[in-house]
Amino acid sequence: MTAYVIFDVEVTNPADYEGYKQLAAPTVALYSGKYIVRGGQAETLEGDWLPKRIVVLQFENVERAKAWINSPEYSEARALRHKYAVSQAIVVEGI
Repeated sequence: MTAYVIFDVEVTNPADYEGYKQLAAPTVALYSGKYIVRGGQAETLEGDWLPKRIVVLQFENVERAKAWINSPEYSEARALRHKYAVSQAIVVEGI
């Protein structure tokens, strides 16, 4: 079943965060993932959620999504994301 990794990211250092984006993209592709949303304008329709930067990735299943986020290939990019941003992430099954 298709799975989506959804990030809400507050970038604290935009200049250095660019390095994260450059490193992360090839690792997503390596795990057969693809970007569905990458930081477009977000508008709250209900509730009090005020997302900063939304990123949605699609993978073939939850196992593949978890393999990507915990992979050695993504580890350097992940460290940069943790250094230059504050983020929340979930994985959810799709249809």
